[in-house]
Amino acid sequence: MKGLILAGGKGTRLRPLTYTGAKQLVPVANKPVLFYAIEDLVDADIRDIGIVVGNTADQIMAAVGDGSRFGARVTYIQQDQPLGIAHGVKIAEPFIGRERFVLFLGDNFIRDGIVPLVDRFRAEDSHSLIILKWVPNPQDFGVAEVLGDRVVRLVEKPREPKSNLAVIGIYMFDHHVFQAVNAIKPSARGELEITETIQYLIDGGLKVAAPELTGWWIDTGKMEDMLEANRLILETFDTRVLGKVDADSRLDGKVVIERGAEVIRSVIRGPVIIGERTRIVDSFIGPFSSIYHDCLVTNSEVEHSIVLENSVIRDLDHRIADSLIGRNVEINRSPCKPKSYRLMLGDHSKVGLL
Repeated sequence: MKGLILAGGKGTRLRPLTYTGAKQLVPVANKPVLFYAIEDLVDADIRDIGIVVGNTADQIMAAVGDGSRFGARVTYIQQDQPLGIAHGVKIAEPFIGRERFVLFLGDNFIRDGIVPLVDRFRAEDSHSLIILKWVPNPQDFGVAEVLGDRVVRLVEKPREPKSNLAVIGIYMFDHHVFQAVNAIKPSARGELEITETIQYLIDGGLKVAAPELTGWWIDTGKMEDMLEANRLILETFDTRVLGKVDADSRLDGKVVIERGAEVIRSVIRGPVIIGERTRIVDSFIGPFSSIYHDCLVTNSEVEHSIVLENSVIRDLDHRIADSLIGRNVEINRSPCKPKSYRLMLGDHSKVGLL
């Protein structure tokens, strides 16, 4: 089997972070979301992987390389415009050929991996396997209408959903999918829809298996989803201290201190991960926080947040919580009087003030 990861989307729901960076490279527990998808495929013994890339191709290619660091071989497939998931499949046909494959949206996350699902697809004679998950807001997803154990209809973002079973962003196909993606027409939003692709297979009498996922799945397209995925991963960590923690600091719970990091006169209450060469000085880092590499947090408090690389948080009177802070960000208490908020924010920024 082969793997196909779609990493060409614009990430509009994570703006302004994604104006300058690929959404698939935003870290969860200090690891880019895309890396979890690659590792899931490799764990399922799928090592020949195609990655569909768009206008952030250079960033994706620099981060992933040839795939050897994951034990995989990666082929990059350029998608000039984001014309839908099914379009990503269509342009990957020369790479996939006649082999069965797993299609993985690069911002989807299953905490328990995909090995049992891939094993089932290998063992069955089905032409496709889709994964269903009960969600409270089915109108935001492709929704499956199920009769017994059989999917009879898929509808993309229905106004009046017939079920709460969403089709999540991990799919398995054999070569019949290429007949489907070459036959369907663009939807009203100008995209080749994966739901219409699967419906084409169903209408053609092909077997589409549809197990329901009972474990954790998150589409990490929004900040709240990123924070939840971060929480889920951090809960699985064990304490590991490779950096320096001075005698005046305290580590409570599960805490990971990466190589080259320093904790000085601070309290770290896990689960928390502190990245390489990051310095935490006279500060409190609270549960479910990930501070990426080469950051500085001094005389401040951070909790339930993700802080990306090369950022500085300094001398704050109040705790930062429930936040996603981008790369090369500086947050300081202004010494100027009269007291005022001095902000430089990009489009689509969100700020909560005390």
